Amino acid sequence: MGCASSNKARVKAGPSANLELNPAILACKTPFSVSEVESLYELYKKISSSVVQDGLIHKIFDLFNVNNNGRIEFEEFVHTLSVFHPRTPDEVKITYAFKLYDLRHTGYIEREELKEMVVALLNESDLILADDIVEMIVNKTFMEADGKADGRIDEEEWKEYVAKNPSLLKNMTLPYLMDISLAFPSFVLNTQAEESQL
Repeated sequence: MGCASSNKARVKAGPSANLELNPAILACKTPFSVSEVESLYELYKKISSSVVQDGLIHKIFDLFNVNNNGRIEFEEFVHTLSVFHPRTPDEVKITYAFKLYDLRHTGYIEREELKEMVVALLNESDLILADDIVEMIVNKTFMEADGKADGRIDEEEWKEYVAKNPSLLKNMTLPYLMDISLAFPSFVLNTQAEESQL
């Protein structure tokens, strides 16, 4: 993790928040360095007030809106992005991918949930497929993943399915998060805390 030895640098948690968050603490809890957390804060400030109409993005951030207040706090933003970091273990990505597909939070991926996610992912890629093709994809996935043949995919079945189809995690990794300060150089700040990698 990107732990720092100093805790001098602080960022505000939100535009009207009194609580200050320590970038060094967030760096210790995520794969990001202190300077990357600070850069993410600049990115967060720029996009936190914008309204994103993308359904898939809302599903992702709903999953990480821990306090269920309808908005993503900075710490939630950093933790959300950390799941998509290239250094995050596949086991974590598999768990969050399952939660992402489990739209109704029942502990299972059901046929309609899978179909909604397939359509959302296709829309993200600007692909429009006929309903019968989407149904074919959903049916094939269920034939392969629903080992118990009970009409739903539990987390264990999901893990087995992803192990056989690792490309399913492709959308769970954002390579440019490897060095956020290079990906978004305009957000780089003068780091006030010394960094050290553990």
